Amino acid sequence: MRAITQYTYGAADVLELAQLERPEPGAGEVLIRVQAAGVNPSDWKVRSGLLPRFGPPPFVLGLDFAGARDDTGEEVYGVVYPPRGAYAEYTAAGLDHLARKPSTTDWIHTAALPTAGLTAYQPLVGIAKVGSGDRVLIHAAAGGVGHLAVQIAKARGAYVIGTARAAKHDFVRGLGADDLIDYAATDFTTAVRDVDVVLDPVGAEYSIRSLDVLRPDGILLDVRGTGPDRDEVRAKAAARGIRYHEFRMAPTTEDLAAVASLVDEGVLRVSVERVFPLEHAAKAHELSETGRTAGKLVLAI
Repeated sequence: MRAITQYTYGAADVLELAQLERPEPGAGEVLIRVQAAGVNPSDWKVRSGLLPRFGPPPFVLGLDFAGARDDTGEEVYGVVYPPRGAYAEYTAAGLDHLARKPSTTDWIHTAALPTAGLTAYQPLVGIAKVGSGDRVLIHAAAGGVGHLAVQIAKARGAYVIGTARAAKHDFVRGLGADDLIDYAATDFTTAVRDVDVVLDPVGAEYSIRSLDVLRPDGILLDVRGTGPDRDEVRAKAAARGIRYHEFRMAPTTEDLAAVASLVDEGVLRVSVERVFPLEHAAKAHELSETGRTAGKLVLAI
């Protein structure tokens, strides 16, 4: 099969198109013929060595896939992990990490959904239990996670506030945001108060400053997964009676199916900014690293 691999950590140019053996599914896994693979910020962080959780190269990157089960032909989508990632014509996926794809989207848009969709859905619905009347602040509201989080919170009846550059306000407003803050021109802590939930994919000083806009019984959802030390924000949150949750996405068939249902019901749509052929994965990584994309990047296999 064709696949993108790397033999050392480094910049985007370490990614190579290669011919590799198809993976052999293990217990509880199925072989997937991949049609498209989503590109996430975690991909370039793994590639560069910033997140060495999967061991040293060589490996195949890519968490998000949309494709067909080789055994049944069923159209599915879900999450896999290096060293047998989704940047390949075939991958082996756990049955508990996939679900039937939405019936109303194509392969490209389906591949953009799994990680970003779950990173928005699981903390907002499963942890914060966002509901009608809640005030929800979403940072990086035009980004891969943010633009989905806006729609999910809005579908659950929340009043949604987003931070984004002014040039992206029309895009985020079109997703249902009630209020928008241009973080490049305005300190969000001066523009909003009495928030019930903050969803933060940025972290660092954004997390600490977000404590100032939350109600005393509010919740700060840090959705960056594993990474930098959070002792300072954790201590300050505790001192103010604010719940602080370090979220790490954990794919399940149930939650993937729930996200697919939201898509098919017409209340959730994923925005794809650009599609690259598999052999241009390095270019996709370079764009991802700018942090300036609106929506998602996808590789067409």
